[in-house]
Amino acid sequence: MDDDKAIHDPKKTTPDLEANLKFLSLSFMQNNFELIAGHAARESWSHADYLSALASGESALRRDKSIERRIRMARFPVIKTLEQFQWNWPSQINRAAVQNLFRLKFVEEKANVILLGPVGMGKTHLATALGYAACLQGKSVLFTSAIDMINTLSMAQAANRLKSEQKKYLTPALLVLDELGYLPIDKRGADLLFQIISLRYEQGTIIITSNRAFKHWPQIFNNDSTLTSALLDRLLHHAETILIEGKSYRMKDRIEP
Repeated sequence: MDDDKAIHDPKKTTPDLEANLKFLSLSFMQNNFELIAGHAARESWSHADYLSALASGESALRRDKSIERRIRMARFPVIKTLEQFQWNWPSQINRAAVQNLFRLKFVEEKANVILLGPVGMGKTHLATALGYAACLQGKSVLFTSAIDMINTLSMAQAANRLKSEQKKYLTPALLVLDELGYLPIDKRGADLLFQIISLRYEQGTIIITSNRAFKHWPQIFNNDSTLTSALLDRLLHHAETILIEGKSYRMKDRIEP
């Protein structure tokens, strides 16, 4: 195309600019081009400076929307951050190790994190905060309780759509499985959980919270020591375990004198 023909007469195209920006889904530019144009005129910006300001604003808006979308798709029950964590409540926790996790290097390395400790020690808080931090860094995340995932997969298996349902748990860069061990899991459920852990092995990161020490995990899986051993082998090959000890924070008002 001839360069002169590619550049239209501004007097003719300006009235259509807003419509064109709307058509192109450039919402920041559509809503701010006149305001920024006025500022550019006062500050004697070049055309390139004006275009750069519009492009920067559009990029920032899209990044914000992308983060909002990832947070929404993660399905966190509530948003938690590291700053909100009550460090003075656990009687034992490796604070430096926890803070180091928030560099999210383990997500890049497709390694796992296991948070172990009694009920009410903030395991879910930390797991959620890590997932939230991952969303802010552009990672896809899915939060679910272990039992909810197993029940969903079990129903999918009964309906002959297991593979399609598995994708929901295999696609995210980070899968958060909360409350493993709070309820017993039968052989079918254990097999379904094993499949997810096996398929994600060295392919995607898992964060698991549990109130059971590893030596008690066979009790979670109907005393199937063989399956438990195979599951832990894959889960712990590339993993960091954080132990949290103390009394339940949610019960503090009842147990404090």
